[in-house]
Amino acid sequence: MSTKINVPFNDLKAQYLSIKDEVDQAIGSVIERTAFIMGPDVQQFEEAFATYCGGGFAAGVANGTDGLQLALRAVGVGPGDEVITTAHSFVATAEGILNVGAKPVFVDIRWDTCNIDEEAIEQAITPRTKAIVAVHIYGQTSNMEPILAIARRHGLKVVEDAAQAQGASCDGVRAGLLGDIAAFSLYPGKNLGAYGDAGVVTSKDEKLISVVRQLRDHGRARGAKYDHGMIGVNSRLDTIQAAILNVKLPHLDGWNAARRKIGAYYNSRLSNAVETPVTLPNCEHIMHVYCIRVADRDGLAAKLKERGVSTGMHYPTPQHLHSGMIEVLGHTPGDFPKAEKTADTLLSLPIYAEMTDVQVEYVADSVSASMS
Repeated sequence: MSTKINVPFNDLKAQYLSIKDEVDQAIGSVIERTAFIMGPDVQQFEEAFATYCGGGFAAGVANGTDGLQLALRAVGVGPGDEVITTAHSFVATAEGILNVGAKPVFVDIRWDTCNIDEEAIEQAITPRTKAIVAVHIYGQTSNMEPILAIARRHGLKVVEDAAQAQGASCDGVRAGLLGDIAAFSLYPGKNLGAYGDAGVVTSKDEKLISVVRQLRDHGRARGAKYDHGMIGVNSRLDTIQAAILNVKLPHLDGWNAARRKIGAYYNSRLSNAVETPVTLPNCEHIMHVYCIRVADRDGLAAKLKERGVSTGMHYPTPQHLHSGMIEVLGHTPGDFPKAEKTADTLLSLPIYAEMTDVQVEYVADSVSASMS
């Protein structure tokens, strides 16, 4: 075993230092112009991100959770409706559904990708079902073709929770344009992250994005200061964050490629010792999170910590077993066994574009040594 080194789970400062001059100039420009609320940088980012996704339209919002809620409202989801989604995601997915007055209806996951089990969706449909929220977990899209086919058969809307999927694709189409509408988080730790909370909603349908733009700004149409045609919210993308994102976006493909390279190395080194991530042949994974499955997850995390390797857990509690969700929805352990088993066994390893070869090798060596 080589000399102990410390490997953080993520290193946002290393990324900042690589683009420091551009970022500082962009922030300074916003301050100099005092264009703090809905300044030109916001529209610039919206247009650039829509183009990056492959076309369509985009609306910057304050965060990914707001983005999901506004996307659901834009496609007509509201009180009394049901929305089918995965049991394995950050709680914001179910929270967003509940906050528009609808009921999350969970289904279990595919064991191989940790994404929603498309074969379980149809049996969860009821007369109240209005939409499917397909979460693209860990940087790989859900298997969208069968999900879209089910939605077409039943007249349902498909909302992408693309919080972890900036640049991921399925069947050659990037996340953001696979369903009817999509919500991205741009939280600092994402592959494309701001320096605070931020988000963006995308769609091929300009009318849906127009609704989101109106809802995010107190329900008023663009350019109409006191004409509030809808009951909206205050969820505008901050101009400074948009300026930072404009600097970062051209680097995203390179950063994603670096993550994939690290993920491939981990797979080659660790697949004989632990269960490593699976990428479907029709998908391009951006490796937002690199999760391994191991029976003694907590034990391995402790051993890696001793060796200086930071780890994470995404996510140790399935959505349906959070105490708040149990109170509202009444689920009990055993309802979604694959999601529950996954929550007990997944461990996230460090993966970010700025990792050095020495760090990557050290992480792999540490996992191998800890499993022997």
